[in-house]
Parts: sequence; structure tokens; C-alpha cells
Amino acid sequence: MDLFEKILKDKGPLGAYSHIDDNYYMFPMLEGEIGPRMKFKGKNVLNWSLNNYLGLANHPEVREADAQAAKDWGLSYPMGARMMSGNSVHHERLEKELSEFVQKEDTILLNYGYQGVLSVVDALLDRKDVVVYDSECHACIIDGLRMHIGKRFVYPHNDIDNLKSQLERAKKIVKETGGGILVITEGVFGMSGNMGDLSSIVSLKNDYNFRLFVDDAHGFGTMGKTGAGSGEEQGVQDGIDLFFSTFAKSMASIGAFVSGDADIIDNLRYKLRSQIFAKSLPMPLVIGNLKRLELIRSNPSFKEKLWEIVNSIQGGLKENGFNIGTTQSPVTPIILKGDVYTCTNLIKDLRSEYSIFCSGVIYPVVPKGVIMLRIIPTASHTLEDVKMTIDTFKEVKMKLDKGIYQEMGEKGAILS
Repeated sequence: MDLFEKILKDKGPLGAYSHIDDNYYMFPMLEGEIGPRMKFKGKNVLNWSLNNYLGLANHPEVREADAQAAKDWGLSYPMGARMMSGNSVHHERLEKELSEFVQKEDTILLNYGYQGVLSVVDALLDRKDVVVYDSECHACIIDGLRMHIGKRFVYPHNDIDNLKSQLERAKKIVKETGGGILVITEGVFGMSGNMGDLSSIVSLKNDYNFRLFVDDAHGFGTMGKTGAGSGEEQGVQDGIDLFFSTFAKSMASIGAFVSGDADIIDNLRYKLRSQIFAKSLPMPLVIGNLKRLELIRSNPSFKEKLWEIVNSIQGGLKENGFNIGTTQSPVTPIILKGDVYTCTNLIKDLRSEYSIFCSGVIYPVVPKGVIMLRIIPTASHTLEDVKMTIDTFKEVKMKLDKGIYQEMGEKGAILS
């Protein structure tokens, strides 16, 4: 069979819905200045779907730093991989300041979070090693583990008793192979919004002799007294051996980093294929990220405003009977019942009739029969935005309970 003929028969779990009007549900286009109010299909909407937790995307100092760096350096500099010709004092300064902020000895910059995680996992493990990971880990972690040719065991989300069982299995294997054990979890899980039970995991390290890798993409900047993340929030930052985060959430930028003991980070500098064989992070991003980090460290008001909005919308939703799961973070899921067409009809109503833009999540990201509306509060939102949203969701929930979105069926989901 021809390769293309074969793959066109299998569009995958998301591609199966590609016949539903493009650029409305799939690949929608938001226009205008980044913020709570943007344009969608020519209409002003209240936007709850941007990873801009601290509202830095359009902060005037950030915009000025980005523009000046682009003017001073252009988008090409430094033109090479870090190891060959792409290093600079600014890259190293950003690494030093990130290390200080997340309370680790050293840091290495990564061009992107997704491929950075893949590369870190690949660099850490060989066939003798065993990795144990949380079942709800992000796709970048799962894809990184696909490259691991040794044993890997998964434990149900935050199930510490089961984690112990998997660690017992791992101990027996590495005793024979001479390998090591790596545990991987997340600081804040991006769909449920709850935190990995880092304190319980760290307490197991002496008994099971493992190293801990934490992806804290959603916790960096939002959790902990200083914003250093979920480890700081739980008082176990020093028990995290490798701390990873991205600039794509609280920093409203591009790039990522991983921090840890200096000798391990130095070892990774010579092993991370995604950095050795790729161009260095462009200078405007480095300079811009330095400014963003400076603002986060010097202005706790950003995080305080974020949590004012978080507490208001999560409290309001719970008071009105909405199920927001077990979130412990700004990530705010609203869990409803329905199929894919119920979801698309509901989203269409929200966007077209109520001018509220949020993301709808369906199977396979959540179980069949479940719809999740995912709200991302930011420091740029207002309490008026929160009130409008809760009032709207109350009306939409009434329609859902009456079966209106179900009755519309597939036909109602296809836009002309």
C-alpha cells in the first residue's frame, strides 16, 4: 500500500473531527492585541484561552525590551548552536538568574519546551535505567519516554501507594542491570490544574534511591511564595533534582530551561541533542526573557492580581454548583457531560451568542462522555470579566441540562 494512502485512512482521534468547520473549533484565529478582549470572526470576545498568566505579553516594559532587542540584534543573532558559535554573555546571564530564582545551582536554556523535555529524557536514560511516571504527564514527557529502550512503569495520577509498588519493581530491575531510577511528574497538571504530590514523592527518595524530574510549566511564576513553582509551594524545592519549565506560560514568550545541580547541568550541556544540533535561542528572546524575569522577581503584584482573579472565578463557579475538579492552581477546568457535538454546539453558543472564548476539551484528552471547558485566568482579567463569565456559564448550563445542545446534534455543529 502507498504510504500516503495508508495514513489518509487514519486521521487520528482529533483529525476525525476535521470536517467540522475549520478555524472555528480547530485552529481558530484570534486577532488584535493579546489580552482579555480580542476579536474572533470579526467580533469582540472575552478571551479565557491564552497562557499569559501574569499578563506580561503586552506589558509596556516587555514590549519595549522585545522591540529594542530586535532592533539591536535582529532575529538571526547568534547564528549558530550554543556549543559551536551561538553562545553569549546574555544567554549565560539568563541561565544564572533563572538558577537563582528557582533555587538551583545551574541552568541550561532550551529552545522549546516540548523538544527540550524529549531531549532531557533521552540524555538521562539508557537501557539499564527504569523510569516511573505519573499517568497524566504531558504529551512531551510521554513522547520522550517512547525513545527510552529500558523499562518504564506508570502509576495512576498522584497515587502514592501505587508509586511505591512501581518503585519496588524498579528497584529489583536496577539491582540486576546496574542502572538507576528516574521518577517524572508535573508540578501543576495542565488539564486538571491540580499539583503533583511532590512532598510525598520527595519523602520516598531515601527508601528507593531515585532522582526526581518535575515539569512545572504551569507552576513557574504562579505557585510558591516568590513564584519559583510548585516545589516552593510545597516546601520541597530542594528535593527536586531537575526542575523544568517553559517561557510559554507565565513569561508569555518562547523557550524553556532545566535547572539542577551544576555537575548534572554541565553534563547535559554536552548531551542534549536538541540544543547541540539546533540554532541557539535568538537574542531578542533572551533579552526579552531577562526583562520578563526581572519583572516577575521585582513585582509580586502580578502574581497577587492573578490569584485575585483565580480565587474569584473558581469561588464563583463552585458557589453556583459547577464542578471544577481538584484544581489547586490557576488552571480552571469546568467539567460537564456530553459528546463531541454537544461540546461544539456549546462552544459555538458561547463564542457567537455570548462573546466568550474558551477552549473545549473532548475525548481522548478527557474520558468519553465528558466535556471540559478550560479557563485560564490571567492578571489582565478584571472582576467584571469574572462576573460576566459566571453569569454566562449559568445560562449555558441551563441549556445543557435541558438538552438543547444535544438536540442540535452534528448538523448544528457545522457552520456555514
